[in-house]
Amino acid sequence: MNLISADRNVEITKWHEEYGVAISKYIYRMLRDYHQAEDLTQETFIKAFRYFESFEEKSNPKTWLYSIAHNVTIDYLRKRRPLPQIEDEIMNTIDTRLLPEEIVERNESVHILYNALENMKPSYREVIVTRRINECSIKETSEKLTWSEGKVKSTLHRAMPVLMKELQESGYSYEQSV
Repeated sequence: MNLISADRNVEITKWHEEYGVAISKYIYRMLRDYHQAEDLTQETFIKAFRYFESFEEKSNPKTWLYSIAHNVTIDYLRKRRPLPQIEDEIMNTIDTRLLPEEIVERNESVHILYNALENMKPSYREVIVTRRINECSIKETSEKLTWSEGKVKSTLHRAMPVLMKELQESGYSYEQSV
């Protein structure tokens, strides 16, 4: 093994230790499949290793890795599944002090949201999941989706009314919270 390859191994290993869990969680939120998220996380780091020379260090490694993870996940979704499920992510945020009736209402809202997102085009779904569900800033969203900040803003601006229309058609009441 030459010195350049050894340096690459050390750097990728360091990145995996630093960002591996975050990358895996990001992928899991898109897929809602733990095992597949693990596989795609590994694929992300394999691609980072393979294309290490193309990392220009203009952005930080985490941003570059998120970009790779995003592309790997989207490729997987295009080939395998029509929609990343976000239900578990929302369900994990439920306040345990809620009354049973409130939990049932929240569960129904999650299912309505899931169905509404399923009916949206992928770019709308991606920006809503990344910006609103994962609560990323516009800058973080643009980096993760490899879009310009303007595209994030305009796509989200167009996506939200479509989501609201889908929710309304599904019987969602604006007094409920999602």
